[in-house]
Amino acid sequence: MTTARDLAHTTALVIGANRGLGAAVVRELLARGATVYAAARRPGRITVPGVTPVQLDITDPASVAAAAAAAPDVDLLINNAGTSGGADLLTGSLDDIRREMETHFFGTLQVTRAFRPSLVARRGAVVNVLSALSWFSMPGSGAYSAAKAAEWSMTNSLRLALAPDGVPVTALHVGYMDTDMTAGVDGPKSDPADVARALLDAVADGRSEVLFDDVSRRVQQGLAGGVDALYGHLTGV
Repeated sequence: MTTARDLAHTTALVIGANRGLGAAVVRELLARGATVYAAARRPGRITVPGVTPVQLDITDPASVAAAAAAAPDVDLLINNAGTSGGADLLTGSLDDIRREMETHFFGTLQVTRAFRPSLVARRGAVVNVLSALSWFSMPGSGAYSAAKAAEWSMTNSLRLALAPDGVPVTALHVGYMDTDMTAGVDGPKSDPADVARALLDAVADGRSEVLFDDVSRRVQQGLAGGVDALYGHLTGV
């Protein structure tokens, strides 16, 4: 059963709001009449007018606690913090690999736990920004894919844990977007503004998942074919 949500009467916290998808989501929320806390490690870099900037480093427990205190009325939490250092699982720095896990898994979980009281009291909602690489790994994405796979599993667990409180969780899966993170990537990239609109449409409709592009849909379908279907072209199987 899905529950529609009026975004015009929503108070949202958008993490990673200073650029890319986060900034696009902030603009789209404002266009729909929402009240927005825009969070970033360096809030001075938030340039969208009409928001309340919040300092937030999701890997720092003190920063997370301070953000929860500064934004006590949140009923829509958008977990959009991300990093991609390109660490190789076999040869890369373990510190770099841990940084991916600290951001995508532990950081996202820590923020959700901190804002849970506000979300439960207001029967709010959670959005986790995932990736097609939650389901698929490729050369150069080992640490990022592992962290996103962990975040995907966490997202499903949070759905189960928050459902009795009436707090739905929406997951976004998307391939490459035209952001700073993919500046060195050749090939088709989605416009973050288009992704933001599709994501917020899903939140308003109460949907649990957004597969924004053909890449995400193909990879999800490929899961049913097992390892050979997903990796045969790379391994020669």
